[in-house]
Amino acid sequence: MTVSPGQIRADFSAAMSEMYRTEVPAYGTLVRIVEQVNAGVLDRDDNALALTPGEDTNRISAERHGAIRLGTAEELAMMGRVFAVMGMEPIGYYDLSVASVPVHSTAFRPIGREALAENPFRVFTSLLRLELIQDEVLRDKAAATLARRCIFTDDAIRLTEKAEAEGGLGAEDASRFVTEVLETFRWHPEACVDDATFDELIAAHRLIADVVSFKGPHINHLTPRTLDIDAAQAEMLAHGLPAKAIVEGPPRRACPILLRQTAFKALNEAIRFPVDGGWQEGQHTARFGEIEQRGVALTPKGRALYDQLLADVRAEILPAADGSNAADYVAKLEDVFKAFPDTWRELHDQDLGYFKYAPGNGAVKGEGLQALLDSGALTLSPIIYEDFLPVSAAGIFQSNLGDEARTDSQAASSRSSFEAALGKRVIDEFALYEAMQAASYTAALEQVNKGAA
Repeated sequence: MTVSPGQIRADFSAAMSEMYRTEVPAYGTLVRIVEQVNAGVLDRDDNALALTPGEDTNRISAERHGAIRLGTAEELAMMGRVFAVMGMEPIGYYDLSVASVPVHSTAFRPIGREALAENPFRVFTSLLRLELIQDEVLRDKAAATLARRCIFTDDAIRLTEKAEAEGGLGAEDASRFVTEVLETFRWHPEACVDDATFDELIAAHRLIADVVSFKGPHINHLTPRTLDIDAAQAEMLAHGLPAKAIVEGPPRRACPILLRQTAFKALNEAIRFPVDGGWQEGQHTARFGEIEQRGVALTPKGRALYDQLLADVRAEILPAADGSNAADYVAKLEDVFKAFPDTWRELHDQDLGYFKYAPGNGAVKGEGLQALLDSGALTLSPIIYEDFLPVSAAGIFQSNLGDEARTDSQAASSRSSFEAALGKRVIDEFALYEAMQAASYTAALEQVNKGAA
């Protein structure tokens, strides 16, 4: 008997959370805050978020996303194979170089409704773009450093190959697989470059130093999902966590859309540099605590409206890293986004968001989807957005890198090179949501027709 990919994914997510809680004690505080806020929202009678009982609610307490930064094409390709054992596929392409962050990324996650409901663990996975290091000597030094390391244990590779060859893993091998893969994500304070090289890499970009300088990529944050990010942000501040000045993404709304994120800033951590057969003490900022609130997945039309409104805001005001203009930025954001409809039915009828359907208590009156919804024969609820926002992700990165990391330069997107490194094409997230909505409508309509017969 093989262990299901969903169970391996759930076991790995739980093990990762336990490890990170030990490594970053403030993460434990963050999780407790989120759990308390979520319990309060779920205790309300109104269900204003239109969560589907069971499917949307059972997974919340265990929901996590992680983030990892890789250095080479070989690391990315192997990581993709490891995640496939857990039932996670690469969804979407994100070019963060447009925000002066020298990586491009994808999100590995489960794709079907049942798999997402079972365990929605996802990992935002970035690949360093060495070609964006302008200093050729430093670029070669970074490439040589990365070429010397192997971020996976021998058993992690062996068990991945066994799962591929045999179509899965038995209980003992699955448990061992989780243990071995966890080592890739573990924090190692020993640098594999000297302090002078580390300083050169920092000068090029802090994120480059984080990727290149250590024996493994280490998880840089693990993110629980909250149902009220503004309440959670206030609690973070009340508990003394150094939270970001603003919540990234859209403003607070009655009907949440896409993704909102905030974080406590990266911690100063002790590291050690190799020197003359010994070690020299140093410091590095890498890992931070992030939380997120997820809303409805937007259609291409809805995403275009979101992107335009956000661009309008950012054309007039950009949030300062020190939070000095946070109130002005939030006020502008809220004002501009009044143009985005804020009821579930408007979002649905204007084809701005994706929804799932279920039979209602109303009698069938008229024909077509709108008539079924009007009569209450069908009900709708939002399909939760499972992916990421490039601007939001870059904003979180920038808040931990400082203003000195910002530049006006932009690099060309390189999806083809990312997919070549990965060894497969990334999946279009819009197609997944569209298929989920269509399948839901077909199933719900069949039930309604049976009841009317």
